[in-house]
Amino acid sequence: MVYKNFAELTMAVKNFPSAKRMAVAAAEDRSTLEAVMRAQKEEIASPILIGCKDRILGILTDMGTSIPENDIIDEPDSENAAKRAVSLYNEGKADFLMKGKLDSAVLLRAVANKETGLGKGGVMSSFMLFEVPNYHKLISVVDGGMVAYPTLEQKKAIIENTVGALRDLGYVCPKAAVLACVEKVNPKMPETVEADALAQMNRRGEIKNCIVEGPLSYDCAMSREIAEYKGLESKIAGDVDILAAPDIHTANIMGKVMTVTAKGKMAGYIVGAKCPIVLASRWTSAEEKYLSIVISAASMIREKRNE
Repeated sequence: MVYKNFAELTMAVKNFPSAKRMAVAAAEDRSTLEAVMRAQKEEIASPILIGCKDRILGILTDMGTSIPENDIIDEPDSENAAKRAVSLYNEGKADFLMKGKLDSAVLLRAVANKETGLGKGGVMSSFMLFEVPNYHKLISVVDGGMVAYPTLEQKKAIIENTVGALRDLGYVCPKAAVLACVEKVNPKMPETVEADALAQMNRRGEIKNCIVEGPLSYDCAMSREIAEYKGLESKIAGDVDILAAPDIHTANIMGKVMTVTAKGKMAGYIVGAKCPIVLASRWTSAEEKYLSIVISAASMIREKRNE
């Protein structure tokens, strides 16, 4: 299964027999509630809202909608709201988490708590999907939000996290391009050396269930025609599912180019924890937050297929 756009992915989620439960920490935020209520209306996800109850009810009233008050937990303190969201997952009352009007660091502290959190002992990374004009399917750019300057082992973990997330959506063998500015290994460019090392790990079976090639320049990764013109032999050129950037700056800039300049759509969540964590910025549009809810719910596709 490969998705061409978010519309296809959304339709797949709507075919689920029941909506997933999401715990929203500090839910007193207009764009967050717009996304949440849309997801509820379309039976994609059912929310538990944690935050200042009066503010939440006021925003919902202003929106002309409502939610059973039993699904609102009155907790005006953002740190306690984050902890409560985590505990709801641990109690089996929520399937995934979403950030509302609080700093990302506050929610991540609750998630990373060694005793009560949701960590699995490995690397947590940002899984971002983009729908961009002139590319034939959704594409993931990583890691633009969590690991600033990843080591080789962290890059391996980021690729594995992303492959796992795509396989949860139904992909069989995702194709990952490890990016650099050139296609040849140059000892003076450590990005190319590590890209080659990751490709070798894949060939040795250390990175499984995917195809990893690198180093690849962005143009070769995205265009088979350019790759062939340059004489590059590649199994994935022009058909990649994952663009693995050398650092957070590169991935973050690529993502913003795709959305701000190329007018693409974006959605994402944190992977590497026990459940998806929607960590959209507070200024993010309701549309992007809604799509992030969609892909978080969609990550249960493989679970549903295996029931």
